[in-house]
Amino acid sequence: MPDINHLVNIARPPEAFFPLVGEGRGFAEWWAEDIFEELGDWVSLGFFDRATVYRLRKEEIVPNVRAVWNCESGTEWRDTRLVFELAAKGSITILHFSHAGWREDTEYFRMCNTTWGELMYRLKAAAEGKNRGPLFRASDLAY
Repeated sequence: MPDINHLVNIARPPEAFFPLVGEGRGFAEWWAEDIFEELGDWVSLGFFDRATVYRLRKEEIVPNVRAVWNCESGTEWRDTRLVFELAAKGSITILHFSHAGWREDTEYFRMCNTTWGELMYRLKAAAEGKNRGPLFRASDLAY
């Protein structure tokens, strides 16, 4: 099974930005503006006027250290996992991100790899107080 992996250095301590990856509403700061059905351990993210919806379930949350979300929907995303691991090192946090458990390396997988690269820099900007906003906005239907 192929995985998407990224590493980003963030000039903030883990506790300063963990809610951006450990809470569903945090995704609206850097990933997708359309957050709905946030209930307990579940959150749904809408893309392209909700033509695509990813429903994520918290699988493991260790505050300021690790957040794992299981994707419960999507043709290729179903049963994949979003893993955010944070390690403080001096004045920075090293973020190891993985979108793990893909069934195969497809064109969509490669497109998502590119998109996750951009998303990592949006997450970094949001964490460092230079927020550029989410990549996917409700008004950007033709992205």
